[in-house]
Amino acid sequence: MVLSSSVLIGEIVFLSKVPTKNVVLGTNVTQSGDVNKVLITDANNSEKSNIEMTSRVAGDDARPVIIKKYLERYNSPLLPYSDLIFQLSQNYGYEYYWIVAIAQQESNLCKVIPENSHNCWGYGINKAGTLKFDNYELALRSYAEYLKREYFDKGYTTPEQIMKKYCPSSNGSWANGVNQFINDMQTGNF
Repeated sequence: MVLSSSVLIGEIVFLSKVPTKNVVLGTNVTQSGDVNKVLITDANNSEKSNIEMTSRVAGDDARPVIIKKYLERYNSPLLPYSDLIFQLSQNYGYEYYWIVAIAQQESNLCKVIPENSHNCWGYGINKAGTLKFDNYELALRSYAEYLKREYFDKGYTTPEQIMKKYCPSSNGSWANGVNQFINDMQTGNF
């Protein structure tokens, strides 16, 4: 609705610049499907005319594209899973960038991981052993649920908060890196 309002406002501004003396827009604006009907009157409310204008908004979500382009840019083995990454973040109710930003911080987007682990997040890697998965899809599904359950559900919602539990020995560089990668994706600066 916000996008369609923006389009309508843009068209109203355009119409108000029509070189007709004392043209004002009436307040009778209705929306039916894709067509907006706008009532235009002059300053004395005479000579009314209806104008139909289309304001169709093709609103594809840019977030899956951002994930894909980011993974492409860094030649990540997660590229074939870009849609899955977005879907998992939506299913679990957190922002699209978390899985990718943490993978970038932990493993350079899966380029530096324990052999045959498919584990891009340092998740379950400790002195006791290494959590391994048969493939990236299984790793993503497991990690997405883990991130929700162990962090977001417990109130850890910023890189700084997550860092305190995820890698408590960090001097702040972990959170700084994750923040930078999130910013890169949000701004498209990559």
